[in-house]
Amino acid sequence: MGLNSETFQKLIVNGGGSWREPFQILTTLLLSLLLPLSFLLLSRISAAHYLASILLPDNSEPSTFLAFLFLYSSNSTIFLYALVSLVSVAAFVHAFTGDKTTTFLSRRQQPVFRPRLYAAWILLCTLQVCVGLGIEGSIDAGINGSAVGLSRREMRSSLFSTRLIFFFVGLHETTRFWSKSVVKPVVDDTVTGFVKEERWIERVGMALCFGTLWWWGLRDEVDSLAVVAELKKEALLSVGVADFLGWCLYYLTVSIGITRVFKGAIWVGTVLLFRIKVERDLNDSVSPDRTTIVEDKV
Repeated sequence: MGLNSETFQKLIVNGGGSWREPFQILTTLLLSLLLPLSFLLLSRISAAHYLASILLPDNSEPSTFLAFLFLYSSNSTIFLYALVSLVSVAAFVHAFTGDKTTTFLSRRQQPVFRPRLYAAWILLCTLQVCVGLGIEGSIDAGINGSAVGLSRREMRSSLFSTRLIFFFVGLHETTRFWSKSVVKPVVDDTVTGFVKEERWIERVGMALCFGTLWWWGLRDEVDSLAVVAELKKEALLSVGVADFLGWCLYYLTVSIGITRVFKGAIWVGTVLLFRIKVERDLNDSVSPDRTTIVEDKV
């Protein structure tokens, strides 16, 4: 028995709910990882530029065009630095101002504001292309930040370990901001036509995916963003624009982490003080009653 077009549309509408929500969540999580992957790529670019200026011979030729673009063309990476810096600066402002100034949502569900949606589409597609080509170029060049060993001396110090913790918190907050402000509006509008509030399963999935990526290799390579500029300065080498942008991006992310930890500490302290005040008020309100009861008995 054949299916006409009307029956087929009803089947899609009625049965689409079973796969639509898991597909929506999975797509959001995967596209949200583009931002931490871009940090991984920028770390490898910093390590590759350092190797190209220090260790590699001047007459060495890259194997492919992507490897040439990845290793020797520092100007081609400025665009990627600009994209990631744009998101990081917005996340830094968001960390101070809170959710209400940058959120897409004011109710349970809300149609997407079209200019923002178009801007989110352009930013998402551009970053995806840049990260895809960059990762392919890093594979062709055989470069990764952990193999370079740039910050072995700094990693022994407690100061660098503290900065790495704040960077982890800051990058997680930046990834969440990227997911809620860019990825989620695009995915939700494509699947349902409305932007939904972030659910607990998305938060847990984001934390698990980000933690896995961090443990897989990001934690060992991301320090190249900050260390390359410092090592070039100590070696009296010219610090390029890409190196300076990587250094600024690293400490901007650290600042986001410090801000989030500081606000979290303030929130915990406020909750504790409020609880102490409530308990004290309850004790003060109960004490006169007890005194009155004792006087009545006497």
